[in-house]
Amino acid sequence: MTRRKASRDFSKGRRGAVVPVPHGKTRITIRVDTDVLDWFREQVNVAGGGNYQTLMNDVLRRHVEGREERMEDLLRRVVREELQRPRRPRGNR
Repeated sequence: MTRRKASRDFSKGRRGAVVPVPHGKTRITIRVDTDVLDWFREQVNVAGGGNYQTLMNDVLRRHVEGREERMEDLLRRVVREELQRPRRPRGNR
């Protein structure tokens, strides 16, 4: 066993990721439900290839951008609902 250990010299090895992260990206570790991950992988396979992580990022981006676009509509609805609610006297809170 000592001979085997001697053949592997990690004295010049470095810890961490081997591939550098591109500008504008952040490396994270998340836990995703298996069925969700399988769905994304299947979508990539059906499309003939690609990267499921890129697909997940695209879906998340569309969701975030869609919510930002509707924020004004949401705010208007909430204000309308609040204005229509009957007001309670201040002493009954």
